[in-house]
Amino acid sequence: MARSVSYVSAAKLLAMARGNPRVAIIDVRDEERSYQAHIGGSHHFSSRSFAARLPELARATGDKDTVVFHCALSKVRGPSCAKMFSDYLSETKEESGTKNIMVLERGFNGWELSGQPVCRCTDAPCKGTCSPEEPEL
Repeated sequence: MARSVSYVSAAKLLAMARGNPRVAIIDVRDEERSYQAHIGGSHHFSSRSFAARLPELARATGDKDTVVFHCALSKVRGPSCAKMFSDYLSETKEESGTKNIMVLERGFNGWELSGQPVCRCTDAPCKGTCSPEEPEL
């Protein structure tokens, strides 16, 4: 059964994700993630290699209820990768607890411009251990 892809606002995502281990945030930006901030605790699956890493993503998020994708603006890469992930789960019949596949409205740029917390660590992957002025989700 195909999962539909819906959108979520930055404020709603912050409320959903804070302290909730059943929500995964997937950043599909490419090289810009390396020099820009990111959402604390998010996973990086670059859009350039996304299709090849679908099995890895399915394993990494198999115990998550909600998987939220974003790119810089969530106009192309974020929605495309979310749809690709939904199709992958449906076509391969992967065992997954994922019920909701979402895209962050306005992407990372909108998240940051709306004053939501960002992480500037260089950890790969981000461990979500941002300093107090950069809270983790």
